[in-house]
Amino acid sequence: MEQRHLGRTGLRVSRIGLGTLTWGREPDEHDAADLLKTFWEAGGSLVDTADVYGDGEAEYLLGRLIDGLVPRRDLVISTKAGSVPDPDRRFNGSRAHLLAALDASLARLGTDYVDLWHVHAYDADTPLEETLQALDLAVSSGRARYAGVSNFCGWQLAKAATWQLAAPGTRTRLASTQMEYSLLQRGVEREVLPAALDLGVGLLPSSPLGRGVLTGKYRTATPADSRGASEHLAPFVEPYLDDTASRIVDAVATAADGLAVTPLQVALAWVRDRPGVVAPIIGARNAQQLTAALSVEALSLPDEICRALDDVSAPVHRYPDHDWSTL
Repeated sequence: MEQRHLGRTGLRVSRIGLGTLTWGREPDEHDAADLLKTFWEAGGSLVDTADVYGDGEAEYLLGRLIDGLVPRRDLVISTKAGSVPDPDRRFNGSRAHLLAALDASLARLGTDYVDLWHVHAYDADTPLEETLQALDLAVSSGRARYAGVSNFCGWQLAKAATWQLAAPGTRTRLASTQMEYSLLQRGVEREVLPAALDLGVGLLPSSPLGRGVLTGKYRTATPADSRGASEHLAPFVEPYLDDTASRIVDAVATAADGLAVTPLQVALAWVRDRPGVVAPIIGARNAQQLTAALSVEALSLPDEICRALDDVSAPVHRYPDHDWSTL
């Protein structure tokens, strides 16, 4: 698998990442082992998790598989901290919480360091410089090799990245931002992606298949074994089952028919090769699904197909994104 630099850093990662959002709930240990081994054998290196995935079980499961199945040195392990199970405070970006959460993640993963550590979301109740200092301390102490943020809007990302660049050698530059991005969700193109490109921050798209909808599996009905039929994940899928999404999925299916490939491959290739994207993060329930996603490695979409997909999925961006004099 092709490797790409993560933002403006020396770290290289596979251009497809393996996600573990449902680990600890959906794949059992045997299926998780098959997923990790399949990914590694295909040349994949970036494995993404978080301290809240499966209430910590995702990290614990990944930790049990490291070394015994796949050499730790071959993986770029990314995890996150900052989301908390508190209805009154969904995010905690305090230095105390973040560093304690990192130590707990390392214990579950059974490793001395993570390659990439993200703040899971912006915490408006904590000064941003305090949150960012936790990243500096994590890197300077060797507990994290690189740092990034997740789910920061455009101004939040620009402020954080600029703050970190203001004192090189003292502060850790942001290597990445993880955001949802697909043909069904192009909101990052408004401000996040321009900021990331300008500041040298690599984009790691989550849900690059539109929460599974872009595979075409929901075109006629909701399969009984799908996440859309799952009690836990149905609300996650439902927002992308509207008429607008249906038109985009139809266009993806038409493109796939013309190229003799699958809708999954078309949708994944589109987001993988967008400017600023480093590695879409793919979640799969079993090795068969993952193999189907990894088969995109050999596919590059023709320019005319990309333009057609751009047009059918184009978000409405007017003032101030476009020159006001043309409006």
